[in-house]
Amino acid sequence: MAKVEPQPPANDAHGQARKPQPPSLRLLWLVLAIVAVVLGFGAVGHWRTHAAAEQTQEAINSDEPMVRTAAAKVLADPIKVTLPGQTEGFDRASIFARATGYIAERRVDIGSHVKRGDLLARIASPDLDRQLDQAEAQLLQVTAAVAQAKAQVSLAEANLKLGNVTFARIDSLAQKGFETIQNRDNQQANMSSQQANVEAANAGVKVAEANVQAQQATVNRLKTLASFEEVCAPFDGVVSARNVDIGDLVNADNGGGTPMFSLVQDDVLRVAVNIPQTQAVGIRDGLSAKVTVFELPDRTFSGTVARNAGALQSASRTLPVQVDVPNPDHALKAGIFVNIEIEVPRAHPNIQIPAEALIFNQQGLHVAVAKDNQIHFKDVKIYRDLGDVVELESGLSGQDQVVLNPPTTIHEGQKIKVAPPSEGDGQKVASAGQPPAGQAADPGKAQGKQ
Repeated sequence: MAKVEPQPPANDAHGQARKPQPPSLRLLWLVLAIVAVVLGFGAVGHWRTHAAAEQTQEAINSDEPMVRTAAAKVLADPIKVTLPGQTEGFDRASIFARATGYIAERRVDIGSHVKRGDLLARIASPDLDRQLDQAEAQLLQVTAAVAQAKAQVSLAEANLKLGNVTFARIDSLAQKGFETIQNRDNQQANMSSQQANVEAANAGVKVAEANVQAQQATVNRLKTLASFEEVCAPFDGVVSARNVDIGDLVNADNGGGTPMFSLVQDDVLRVAVNIPQTQAVGIRDGLSAKVTVFELPDRTFSGTVARNAGALQSASRTLPVQVDVPNPDHALKAGIFVNIEIEVPRAHPNIQIPAEALIFNQQGLHVAVAKDNQIHFKDVKIYRDLGDVVELESGLSGQDQVVLNPPTTIHEGQKIKVAPPSEGDGQKVASAGQPPAGQAADPGKAQGKQ
């Protein structure tokens, strides 16, 4: 294979080698021109975009959207809280036997209405009756012993009187020498003995009288026990349970067993209800209440808050409250579930607005207020959420006009046009002053405030 020799560089006309030529300036200018054109187009596009944005923003700022408004309402009336409760008898008694014996007579049954002192049953207790007879006989004995002791006192006083007369005679004769000193001293000792007999007789009378009192106490105790043979109603009410019948044996003082009768006073019923913490602060005795029963849709029973526990239960954060409800016709029964409505006074007035006026974004919860045909945002805090409407704890006054369903494009200070109020907007706030039945304040949104 032939070897290719490298060619020497070309020579100019004078026989010298040629130098390499630099790039053409024409190409450089061409590149610069292209770059300038590109930058010019970019600047023009940026300027057009900025101008369009400014024009759009100016159009938005100069736009006056039409908005609907509603007046904020000041709520100063009591809060109506409806909660479930349970009726209880105003008085309730479990009646046990105090006398041992057999049921000889029973005059009532469950559902019987009785008055205080009415006979419920009679117990036959012959052992107790015989004990009473024996005690009364012993009382006669100790009473006779008192008379006997008093007779002994009379005898002792007579002997003492005779001893005093005899001593006076012997003492006079002894001083004249007609009687011995020995006889005088013997008579003086006899007089002292008679005095002691009088005192002993008086003490015997006191003992006999004490025996009478002790025996009388025994008789009274047995008479009291015998009176328990007649089982009577302790108060006006209705017999809710009857566990004995004629011939049944009952034992006295068997408090741990089954009662003979259970009696409930239902002329006035207690309604037990637990008030949540959010409303417990405003609860006080004397507040009015209304009780309704699902089974009696046409009846409403009036009551009064009569007592409260004064402290909340730590497990449920509720305040036990009892409402007294008159029940003269016995339409309500003890032990049934009811709905109770209590008007709890407010600690301070709240503001109510439609829920559609709320705005929640990264700045928090606020509303748009229309004032002098301009938009102003105000931060608010919810007290109670009632669905269509909300009660505010702070943020607004009663003179504010809130914007309903505010557009997302509105901003602070923007000019607006207020649409004439529709009939529904005015009624929405005015007719929603209270929560629905059975709904109380949301404890997560208001803790202990009203």
